[in-house]
Amino acid sequence: MTPIRVIVIDDSAFMRKMITDILESDSRIHVIATARNGEDGLKKIQELSPDVVTLDVEMPVMDGITALTQIMDTNPLPVVMLSSLTKDATNSTLQAITSGAVDFITKPSGSISLDIATIKQEIITKVIAASQVDVTKKRETTETPKLVATKQLYAKTLVLIGASTGGPRALQRLIMDLPNDFSSPVLIVQHMPAGFTKSLAERLNNLSALHIKEATHGEIIKERTVYIAPGDYHMKIRRVGTSHAIELTGEKERAGHRPAADVLFESAAEIARMNKVAVVLTGMGSDGSSGIETLKMHDPDAIVLAESEESAIIYGMPKAAIKTNAVNYIVHLHQMGEMIYKLTNRSGGM
Repeated sequence: MTPIRVIVIDDSAFMRKMITDILESDSRIHVIATARNGEDGLKKIQELSPDVVTLDVEMPVMDGITALTQIMDTNPLPVVMLSSLTKDATNSTLQAITSGAVDFITKPSGSISLDIATIKQEIITKVIAASQVDVTKKRETTETPKLVATKQLYAKTLVLIGASTGGPRALQRLIMDLPNDFSSPVLIVQHMPAGFTKSLAERLNNLSALHIKEATHGEIIKERTVYIAPGDYHMKIRRVGTSHAIELTGEKERAGHRPAADVLFESAAEIARMNKVAVVLTGMGSDGSSGIETLKMHDPDAIVLAESEESAIIYGMPKAAIKTNAVNYIVHLHQMGEMIYKLTNRSGGM
């Protein structure tokens, strides 16, 4: 196997050395060059044509966002952003993810993280996963799948979404495709660390007529509202009188994730007399697949959608979901908003 050729771009010589050592500890990766800022990085990308770039968000001369924009405009390739947890860096990272970066890594203790080795496996895993993404692939739209004629059983519908790598970009597209009169509440699990989910909610809220927010423990679920699970908390649904509320828990991770889509889907399985639409979007791994099996077991009338391979940045989660045979429709991202709208507005045969 030919090693994955990587360029590491960071303004800190210490970070460049540490990230290089971490990546080269895996025989599948070879760091072919390092660069001290975006301008230097662009020159080396042009000269060496790497397979993957790791790109620091905050740098002098040319920052990571400006460099990313030029990379995607002139020489598109998989980019993994490295970010600190400052509010500015968090917002910039989300901008990067929705502008073409494949994924991001949070530095444990600021821009110069002496303890960067504590996330060694995460760095290696995300760089290897990024190398498998074809950022030049034309994600052609396809016709919306034909819906089977069914009638809604109950007055209210709940939409549940799970996403991981590539999710922020996919969620932005999906939410912008929902019409202004979309009324069903939406609960989203996006694999992200604490601190990023609030910025994601704020960013999406600025782009939509719907109310999009980071979920809080105990709040009653309302129509025309999108709730995003906060990083490091599982999100569940529980009945409160005649209403339903959000429950946030710090119980153990599921397959390395907290929040996990499996936990959300499984909690929805216990909710009676409500239509449910569950959606599995792009991401590594198999989160969501166990949850949709539980959901269908308790509620065979629940509808499950999985993003198609043609549009998914990482096909892992949708593929695992499809393998369960619990998925009703495989849908291209560009049709997902339209499909969800149709499924939540069924008054009779379609």
